[in-house]
Amino acid sequence: MEEFAIQDPTQLLGAASEFAYYPGVQTDTSTKEFLDRFPLPVIINALQCKRDVPGLESTLVACLERIFRTKYGTSLIPHYMSFVQVGLQAESQLVKCLACKTVSYLLENVGRGAGFGAQLVLDYDVYPLLLDCLINGDENVAAASMDAIKNLASSPEGMDIIFPANNDEDTHLRNLAARSSSVGRIRVLALIVKLFSISSSVASAVCNLNLLSLLEAEISNQNDMLMTLSVLELIYELAEVPHVTQFLSRTTLLQILAMMISNTLVESILRSRAIMISGRILSKEDIFMSVDESTVKTALLAIDERLKTLESQDADECESALEALGQIGSSIHGAALLLSSSSPIAKHVVDAAFDRHGRGKQMAALHALGSIVGENRPEDHKMLNDDVEENLRHLIYETAAKSPKITPSGLFLSTLQQDSEIRLAGYRLITGLVARPWCLIEICSKQEIISMVADAHIESAKKGMEARYSCCKAIHKALLASNKLSSDPALTAIASKVQEAVRRGPYLTREQAEAQPVVVTAERL
Repeated sequence: MEEFAIQDPTQLLGAASEFAYYPGVQTDTSTKEFLDRFPLPVIINALQCKRDVPGLESTLVACLERIFRTKYGTSLIPHYMSFVQVGLQAESQLVKCLACKTVSYLLENVGRGAGFGAQLVLDYDVYPLLLDCLINGDENVAAASMDAIKNLASSPEGMDIIFPANNDEDTHLRNLAARSSSVGRIRVLALIVKLFSISSSVASAVCNLNLLSLLEAEISNQNDMLMTLSVLELIYELAEVPHVTQFLSRTTLLQILAMMISNTLVESILRSRAIMISGRILSKEDIFMSVDESTVKTALLAIDERLKTLESQDADECESALEALGQIGSSIHGAALLLSSSSPIAKHVVDAAFDRHGRGKQMAALHALGSIVGENRPEDHKMLNDDVEENLRHLIYETAAKSPKITPSGLFLSTLQQDSEIRLAGYRLITGLVARPWCLIEICSKQEIISMVADAHIESAKKGMEARYSCCKAIHKALLASNKLSSDPALTAIASKVQEAVRRGPYLTREQAEAQPVVVTAERL
């Protein structure tokens, strides 16, 4: 590399800094012009020589990163794979991170297809070096390595590298996790979740190698609470993946989560996360086609049991349980299961929604009940089957009858008379419920409810204004659909009042004032 040595590194530093931190877009033309002045070997040699020039390494790394982001720069990477190989083994974390990112740029943008990039990774034995960066690099290096491996999985050739046929390979993710420290294991598990999220085909490869069992083993072994909590966060991320339900039947994740929720010896924070993960999984419409009903019911009952037995000091866990039930109830199948006559779960949600002895618990229950009754479902999916609807009506009336308010309208009004956050949850509940004729009658039976919902001055926060307006629109739509408007003058008056509130929109705070003449006495000297 002596032929590429530069005598005055400050000249390179200045030019590299200008290129790296230029505020506009660096084009292929500007990149080529820069490399005509300072060829890649010159920059790489200066980076490797570690000259004692302040800021040289970080500036050259930033410069190279910007070069390789361009199409022209990417086209040069295949000719400098030996540099990438050395960079992945460098002592400097900055250089390691750059090398990992360079692999990503190669795999994302190389013009000869993803298979070509994967072949270069194989030829230069880059994959084991990426894994070493994942396990032993700092946080930035590990993240860049994970991104590169995720990009590698985008081609069949790359998948063959990541998922070797031979289970004894050192690069097999199961073997890598087994010989890593706790931090290294978490990173391997995070990589598995990232790979699983790419597509159904990659997820299938993950499942065929039984890699999800590593997650199951970690949450089953709860000796290290921080480790268990970290793995639960990864499973929470896994639960977001759209195609996760296709593969849940091949795991015992739901069963393990249910056992964790039911186990009173488990730390409350772990139970709370297990509850939230279960709620996220069970909120998916296709879960009931992918997992047997007994497993689903076991998880539901575990959440409900916690909700019933929680003491006042477990407010966070109680709110997590209610939020999870709201997630589950947001789907038609979930709502029907919660409200079925054989399930006591919805009763506990309804009771909590109108119990003013715990503000956080009541607010979480109101939001959960709003989701269960369809506030966030499309119009044609709000209503459930006749038996379930009758159970819902019975629960609301039964709760009202046992309360000082006597009627559902009294409960609704009491909710709207509380603070703004409780009111917001109350608006959501009424928005979902009012499509039911019995609820519309209850709402219209109390002028105070209509007056509050139609009052543009009552809310000052944007979310509250929008929730009130949505509630107004729902009531107006239910009134228009009613066949009693023409025969009931009182309902006609209510419909007119609500229609005017809808016309004004969500954000109006005052009516337009008419101009008033101002009379001022003349000033005299």
